[in-house]
Amino acid sequence: MALQIAIVGGAEAGEELREQAYQTGWELAKAGAAIITGGLSGVMEAASQGAYEAGGLVIGIVPGSYRGQANPYVNIEIVTNMGHARNIIIAHSADGVIALGGGLGTLSEIAIALKIGKPVVGLKTWDLINQIILADSPQKAVNMILKMVGKH
Repeated sequence: MALQIAIVGGAEAGEELREQAYQTGWELAKAGAAIITGGLSGVMEAASQGAYEAGGLVIGIVPGSYRGQANPYVNIEIVTNMGHARNIIIAHSADGVIALGGGLGTLSEIAIALKIGKPVVGLKTWDLINQIILADSPQKAVNMILKMVGKH
């Protein structure tokens, strides 16, 4: 069974964060992991594009009630009709989480993952008093999460 790593972050992201998300998706795909995102724009789209262009499997867990809302790099679109509650599905479906930037939605994904015992690596994201392992590059974030889930 393929390793599944969630990449979480905001629907709006600047160029630097989008590049880091792209690199993170690329690196994970090259390591053989499938990625899970919220399927929309910003960090989610950039990570999806990186993984897709590296030949990886991209799963988008989308908030709405119909297919076709995911970004063009999603291979498998899971429609939830759950809005932000889809964050629970993302956290539970992942073996580990990499968070890049993000607002309160990203914070909820981080909190859910931590609550259920999933490892979280952060890159330019929330610093939660030793709860998130912080990385300073996409490559380090990928190496750290793969070690934490015992697959590297």
